[in-house]
Amino acid sequence: MKTESPIKRRKTRQIHVGDVAVGGDAPISVQSMTNTETCDVAATVAQVKAIQDAGADIVRVSVPSMEAAEAFREIRSQVTVPLVADIHFDHRIALKVAEYGVDCLRINPGNIGRDAKVRAVIDSARDKGIPIRIGVNAGSLGKDLQRKYGEPTAEALVESALRHVDILDKFDYPDFKVSVKASGVFMAVEAYRLLSQQIEQPLHLGITEAGGLRGGTVKSAVGLGMLLMEGIGDTIRISLAADPVEEVKVGFEILKSLKLRTNGINFIACPSCSRQNFDVIGAMNTLEQRLEDIRTPMDVAIIGCIVNGPGEAREADVGLTGASPNNLIYVGGKPDHKVSNENFLDHLEEVIRQRARELDAQHAAEQDTLILKSSV
Repeated sequence: MKTESPIKRRKTRQIHVGDVAVGGDAPISVQSMTNTETCDVAATVAQVKAIQDAGADIVRVSVPSMEAAEAFREIRSQVTVPLVADIHFDHRIALKVAEYGVDCLRINPGNIGRDAKVRAVIDSARDKGIPIRIGVNAGSLGKDLQRKYGEPTAEALVESALRHVDILDKFDYPDFKVSVKASGVFMAVEAYRLLSQQIEQPLHLGITEAGGLRGGTVKSAVGLGMLLMEGIGDTIRISLAADPVEEVKVGFEILKSLKLRTNGINFIACPSCSRQNFDVIGAMNTLEQRLEDIRTPMDVAIIGCIVNGPGEAREADVGLTGASPNNLIYVGGKPDHKVSNENFLDHLEEVIRQRARELDAQHAAEQDTLILKSSV
């Protein structure tokens, strides 16, 4: 049985990154960043599209030079997902990508230089409706803050972020979001908690440089999970030393676990034991790979025996319960038919896809009904 998340989210000012709302009552967006050489337009476009196909709402691209800015122009013309340009220090690059249709500027105003340069970037952003992302990392704090605090701390991260915020406030530009990332879970969580009490703007969550696929996933799930449970966070990026597509998958799994976002299938599967009537682990590996393309929010239960199987299957859109001599498939919470172990995965895949089509049609009909009611 599906339930709404009990989490009460922090109220924030809403901004728009392209057509994606961030903050306010908007769904928590998931983003990732390309790791290709930006000047290799074909490779970067291919990766942006792969990240988008995985479900990402926003994609960030590093633009370290004017040559990369020219490449960004080509990339922008070939993709549809909102793009964030990651820029450091050089305000001319920010002005160029703003001209080329960037949807958000990741540039810290305090690092640009003189007020005239900051004003030029803000004026361009204001004119084109482009929000700014302030991004502070524990590994790149200013030398004066390092001297003041002795080492990176949550307080140092927040003070650094607020210095940049003060600059945007000085130029009366409120359309920004902020991140205060650290590779340590405790420091990052505390920094976000402190910052959430001091500004109304959306917060971009992340545990920076979290590690490889397994370790980074765990650290990100723990850190972001703590914050999201407290209602803190409006957009997330999982930083993994892995394929950016994996970052998107992990991000959605975290949000799905907290019932904050749906994107594709939520699998409920037992770890398997000697009671299992089919290879649960093998079945899950196969189904996850085969069904990655499904974006319909739905629960699928894969349980190897009849002890917990029926209870889980009754609460799912599709359920498979191991039984002897034949396994039992549930559809819509009700026993539907039996299937033997022979080639059952092909059959189960089609059952799941058919249920996804039914749910999509049901959702479309509900939307049509709402539109008709609103027009009366």
